[in-house]
Amino acid sequence: MHESIGTPWLWAGFVAFVLAMLALDLGVFHKKDHEITVREALAWTGVWIALSLLFNAGIYLWFGPERALEFLSGYVIEKALSVDNIFVFIVVFSVFAVPSKLQHRVLLWGILSALVLRAIFVVVGAALLSRFHWLGYVFGAFLVITGVKLLIQRDGEVDPRKNPLFRLFRRAVPSVEEFHGGRFTILRAGKRYATPLLLVLVAIEGTDIVFAMDSIPAIFAVTRDPFIVFTSNIFAILGLRALYFALSGMMDKFHYLKYGLALVLMFVGAKMLLAGMYKIPIWASLAVIAALLAGSVIASLVRRPPSEPPSSKPDPSGGPGSGITRKVGGAAVGGVVLLVGVAMIILP
Repeated sequence: MHESIGTPWLWAGFVAFVLAMLALDLGVFHKKDHEITVREALAWTGVWIALSLLFNAGIYLWFGPERALEFLSGYVIEKALSVDNIFVFIVVFSVFAVPSKLQHRVLLWGILSALVLRAIFVVVGAALLSRFHWLGYVFGAFLVITGVKLLIQRDGEVDPRKNPLFRLFRRAVPSVEEFHGGRFTILRAGKRYATPLLLVLVAIEGTDIVFAMDSIPAIFAVTRDPFIVFTSNIFAILGLRALYFALSGMMDKFHYLKYGLALVLMFVGAKMLLAGMYKIPIWASLAVIAALLAGSVIASLVRRPPSEPPSSKPDPSGGPGSGITRKVGGAAVGGVVLLVGVAMIILP
């Protein structure tokens, strides 16, 4: 069985930290329902990323560079795959016409549920992999197949109301059609009814279960330590709400990101399949994952999707190439910062 760095005290301390941060978020900073601004979302995104990197630094100091790289790789993988969740959030909130000021409450309770589900998935996955070694190859094949399907599938509309869990819930639980503020249920004539807000929460949880089936095996491809798998996954999820409000208005700009995510899934799946013959170093895995994601983002910024006609409006900031120059320049700076950060962790 893979030796874990997670002692009972570390597990208890991490869970207590997560619950304290969520209580602070819900009870202090977002006690009243309000529309989250981009500025507020970017600030919280920075806070969650900073806390994740601080935790990563702690792992580096107490457990060494290899475990720190395992955490960072798992965090990057989950953070990248969680972008798909943002697409789903946009669709769900649009289909159910959820008011902007109520979206944060839904996502917060969705994350609380996701914490429990991810913990179950990690514990069960670690137990199965430690007992049945061959399941690693099953996970690897599953990730490769999922990556190929994502790579070749055409973009289509996602209807959360067709999710089996949502349909089962809708049939079993009586509901009303109108929102009642931030309430998930109401009492009417002595009978309890679900509001549309609870239906939205169920729809989001149903899709999260599907995404967890990709992301958890993907992180097991870079480490078998359940504590690192869980903490890297949870840190990425904790920042997901803020990331949604920061990026929801510009998600259509990253039209090639899907291909980068597909290649990441195929790579980590191949890594699991080849584990018995050759163990790819953690630093190499992180470099490949970062290159695939950065490449897809840069391609999205520089190249328009085939269906989008070129803009006929003049560029007010200069010549015809100035917009692309700024995008390439920004991408280059971001790439340099990423490489420097990785190098600081890898090099002695």
